[in-house]
Amino acid sequence: MAIMPDSWIRDMAAREGMIEPFVEAQRREGVISFGVSSYGYDARVAPEFKIFTNVDNALVDPKDFSEQSFVERETDVCIIPPNSFVLARTVEYFRIPRDVLVICLGKSTYARCGIIVNVTPLEPEWEGHVTLEFSNTTPLPAKVYANEGACQFLFLKGASAPDVSYADRAGKYMGQRGVTLPRL
Repeated sequence: MAIMPDSWIRDMAAREGMIEPFVEAQRREGVISFGVSSYGYDARVAPEFKIFTNVDNALVDPKDFSEQSFVERETDVCIIPPNSFVLARTVEYFRIPRDVLVICLGKSTYARCGIIVNVTPLEPEWEGHVTLEFSNTTPLPAKVYANEGACQFLFLKGASAPDVSYADRAGKYMGQRGVTLPRL
């Protein structure tokens, strides 16, 4: 597997619509950076948040997920309660090529504040908005800024395409839009 450079990312975004909307160069002036970097793409977090709370004593169960577990907010700045987390999504919609696997890593600016971003790999031929999980590992409230950089996606090109892609097996998160909750 090879990690793909900025020129490949730009070409695939323009030619194949791999990332929409697409920012060709990294933007950093007064914001947490986003856009193309040397070997990745720094995606932005959209202003839609699902903040987890224990107001109704709900149980978090991935097989029977209750919407009572969170409150929804549309805002430019989301406050994550101490030792809690929020679900959000990328501004960008991704279309992953058949011979590519995408790995996501959190931004160092957030990591240095105790905010961890978690995303599972984007599999070959998956497409959609990426659901992001921001965990606040600190004992203090923490801020996440909408429409600014949230995480970096790295594109790994395989030696050949897989026999079965995410689209071929009709994956349950295919084509997701907005913040998508767990599905069974």
